[in-house]
Amino acid sequence: MFSIEIFLPAFISFALTVLLCPIFIPILHRMKFGQFIREEGPESHLKKAGTPTMGGIVMLAAFTVSSLAYMLNEPQIFPVILLTVGFGFIGFLDDFIKLAKKRSLGLRAWQKLGLQIVLTGYFAYVIMSDYPELTQIIIPFTGGQVAWNLGVLFVPFVFVAVLGTVNGANFTDGLDGLATSVTVVIAMFFVVLSLKIGSPVYITAMIMVGTLLGFLIFNTYPAKVFMGDTGSLALGGFVAAEAFMLKAPLFIIIVAFIYLAEILSVMLQVSYFKITHGKRIFKMSPIHHHFELSGFEETRVVAMFTVVTILCCFIGFIAL
Repeated sequence: MFSIEIFLPAFISFALTVLLCPIFIPILHRMKFGQFIREEGPESHLKKAGTPTMGGIVMLAAFTVSSLAYMLNEPQIFPVILLTVGFGFIGFLDDFIKLAKKRSLGLRAWQKLGLQIVLTGYFAYVIMSDYPELTQIIIPFTGGQVAWNLGVLFVPFVFVAVLGTVNGANFTDGLDGLATSVTVVIAMFFVVLSLKIGSPVYITAMIMVGTLLGFLIFNTYPAKVFMGDTGSLALGGFVAAEAFMLKAPLFIIIVAFIYLAEILSVMLQVSYFKITHGKRIFKMSPIHHHFELSGFEETRVVAMFTVVTILCCFIGFIAL
């Protein structure tokens, strides 16, 4: 089952990432593309101001080059490339505007959402026109024997699943190595699942594993580079696309539970704050900041969330 051909995509993307980061990080320094730190954020994060961001460009470059090398023989990986690179580009626009104009706000909310909707709509079109069998999704804990044919509900379901996953990944990127560590575990889940059912998207999953492991060398605490929205939006697009190509979007709730917890913590915090006119559920959202302000070291929070993701992926395997 496991051969050098299976691991080769990960080796290629890992090597590209490790080679590109030392070249790209000094360029970011010279261009003064440093991270802006919110004043209302944890005080311990103020020392991170100026750390190069937009490292997601390296991730996208390694992922794209490695994936395109396989796409001619495996065209089924195109939708994964489409959503990963597409959301990465939206993130790049957001990051670039922030850094070029030296402000904390990049794309306007309506601009970012509009681009996300257009990209997600095109992804849904590609699935329905080229892979109509993927509109039947696997129900967890049925042994893969029960599939749900969404019919006309497929398109709205795609929008909810994709946009929720992408923005969940975006909120998860708040600590050194957090989004990277959590997503590399999720990517490994997709590797095993795709090999089990014989899907070629194991290639893009392996490529992402290699890319993230390479990036982790520079992104673990204390991070030498941050991925920015370029990277975090791309990761969300990758997770959503892999899940849909494997008929397993419902499994996102299980294996990407951390994404879900992060985005729900923000929604709950904002809603409760408005309803109660100033009261809060968490000390700060997203929830990883709540743990930080509760006395947990940053590295410990990252370790905890990664372990939770590993356990969730085990549950995901049980649910197959």
